[in-house]
Amino acid sequence: MTGKYRYDRKSNTFKQVTRSVHNIVFSILKYTIAVATLTTVFYTVFALLVSTDEEKALRQENRLYRELYGELEEREKLVSGVVDGLTVKDNDIYGTLFAADAPPVDPFAAGNQALRVDSLSGKYSLVRRTDRVEDNFREVMRILESWKRTDLPPLSLPLQDMDYAQTGASVGKRINPFFRVEMEHSGIDLIARQGEPVYAAADGRVVDVFRGKGRGNVVIVDHGNGYETHYGFVTGVTVSRGQTVKRGKKLGAVGISRGSYAPHLHFEVFKDGKAVDPVDYFFASVSPEEYTRMLYYSASTMQSMD
Repeated sequence: MTGKYRYDRKSNTFKQVTRSVHNIVFSILKYTIAVATLTTVFYTVFALLVSTDEEKALRQENRLYRELYGELEEREKLVSGVVDGLTVKDNDIYGTLFAADAPPVDPFAAGNQALRVDSLSGKYSLVRRTDRVEDNFREVMRILESWKRTDLPPLSLPLQDMDYAQTGASVGKRINPFFRVEMEHSGIDLIARQGEPVYAAADGRVVDVFRGKGRGNVVIVDHGNGYETHYGFVTGVTVSRGQTVKRGKKLGAVGISRGSYAPHLHFEVFKDGKAVDPVDYFFASVSPEEYTRMLYYSASTMQSMD
């Protein structure tokens, strides 16, 4: 027990007032709660009235997002409308040129079913094309072992910055755009704007430049080791017969003639006098994803442009 003195009027004396431990603990707890409450109140008022630099930046960023959200919604609707319009236009173009709908923007988004590419005979399946690509890899390795640069197959694209969407019908039975019947197609159609430069796919020698029947101006380059490349519908030819050319040398530009349905480059690759599928040699110039799409387009486009 502890306490303090208090004056008693009746006895005219000071008496000691005792105080229990319970009362002392209660007083301390009361003061503690009061201090904590005041501290919380002051902190809340301070937080509401005073902001840190980070809080100010976050509030400003949130206000900006709120202002831009409505504008972004409108832009998204506008872009969606443009994409829908382009899809309709693509379908119109492909309907006119190929009598078919345009291929999807991403042919693999629909799942594995889109990967199943077969013609009537099944000869253009991607599995068989993969086998041919593997054979080409072996051929490249065999040639590299001989250390002869001029013996390399034509591995470069004949068009600069070409993507998979420019890939048209490749080798095989394709529907002729003029006669609407299946005819043998000995090369690949590479869709491009008229006047776009055409380049040599490898080092070699120009063995012929002539006006081909239904193919416009044709440039033939011999690359050695049995490889030849033929470039059809070329305008403004910049090389001549017998001229030695390096890979990437400009041969002319993409043109159009009465034998083509629209501007494009008809590109052919021959090995030992036999036409092979040019797309099988594109793997060295594009990414694996791009190359896979080129395989898909070249196999699924059943109508040629010449």
